[in-house]
Amino acid sequence: MLYLLETNLSENKSVFFALTKIHGIGRSTAFSICKKLGFSINLKIKNLNQEQISEILKLIDSLNLLLNNELKKFKSLSLKKLIAIKSYRGLRRVRGLPVRGQRTHTNAKSAKKNKRF
Repeated sequence: MLYLLETNLSENKSVFFALTKIHGIGRSTAFSICKKLGFSINLKIKNLNQEQISEILKLIDSLNLLLNNELKKFKSLSLKKLIAIKSYRGLRRVRGLPVRGQRTHTNAKSAKKNKRF
């Protein structure tokens, strides 16, 4: 296991899929990181040396991404802001109803059960 950016990455996975396990890095970002560093998509984590790991960290740092706890905090603050300013989305979220315009006449049972904040 490689501990990178507050995330345990499995050694048997390829670099591409292991990077997607970091909260805030998706498939397109992971692909661009591998491409910029010249890594094959099939390169495994266990085959990386310390220099390559430090290159990954430097590149991710230079991209100025919100990752892990910072991203989670940003999302929760933006939701709290919507609730505080009493926007339509914020009010729907408080009531536990669908936020993005879905119909509620016959559907939205799961949205009513799973109140998301």
